[in-house]
Amino acid sequence: MRELQDAAAERKALVAGLLAVPASIAPRYFYDPVGCALFGAICELPEYYPTRTEAAIFERYRSEIVAAAGAGKQLVDLGAGDCRKAAAWIPWLSPRRYVAVDVAEGALAAALGQLAAAHPSIEVVGVLTDFMAGLDLQRMLRARPTTFFYPGSSIGNFLPDEADRFLRSIRRHCRVAEGSGLLIGVDTRKDPARIRAAYADAAGVTAAFNRNVLNHVNRVLGTRFDPAAFDHVARYDEDLGRVEMHLEARSVQTVQIEGIARSFEAGERIHTENSHKYAPPQFATMLDHAGFERVRCWQDAAGDFAVFYAQ
Repeated sequence: MRELQDAAAERKALVAGLLAVPASIAPRYFYDPVGCALFGAICELPEYYPTRTEAAIFERYRSEIVAAAGAGKQLVDLGAGDCRKAAAWIPWLSPRRYVAVDVAEGALAAALGQLAAAHPSIEVVGVLTDFMAGLDLQRMLRARPTTFFYPGSSIGNFLPDEADRFLRSIRRHCRVAEGSGLLIGVDTRKDPARIRAAYADAAGVTAAFNRNVLNHVNRVLGTRFDPAAFDHVARYDEDLGRVEMHLEARSVQTVQIEGIARSFEAGERIHTENSHKYAPPQFATMLDHAGFERVRCWQDAAGDFAVFYAQ
């Protein structure tokens, strides 16, 4: 496991976000062990269509995707988590080297151990970093053709200008070796009611996932946020094409943050995540603007999700 993190800088950014008005917490703090388990549960919910729809696209078009991406390359799994999605591709892509990149150390370490045991002929490397702050993996990669794998529509967590910079950074990495490319999953715009339901499920799992971020913050900063004192709020902005997740104070909450008393008024919100949805032509244009030239797209029959491969 290799670590590319600046703990002091990340702590400073977390404090600054909480003291700001409006306040915010970076999505990386969702993924402590409890958060990872809750996200796994979210992916199994009937309301949460992205995971199963992407999996169905992968299954239906796997041969075509492999033909486009090519086999025997270096596989870089961005936001690897438990590595399960990439593991399903290993028999097909036959990577010589697998690089898993994530912020959740516990989940990543456990998954890499299992993956290395199952595939002893593959060099397995873990990189602990928050690439939403910038992607620079050159020191970790071999100068050989590479497939960058970014499933699950996590690209939606970036603001559009951030997504553009991120895609450009992947394209720069791809230029190191001819034949490199990006395999990425993207959630599409659709019936707003279905999108809203996916982020406010009837069982309350997403609400628990959102509130749990405060437990993680408490451990990192030594604060005393009461997660039960905040409501989970998820709203879909049709004009911007994005879900915005917040934690809304039920009553006045005063929390000591690095010696500063921060009061959250009743109804005041802490922004925790964006999730942008893109029409396929819109995202294809983003790939083009980022410098990718050959773009393929696969979708389910309903058009709920899109998978792109771009070089």
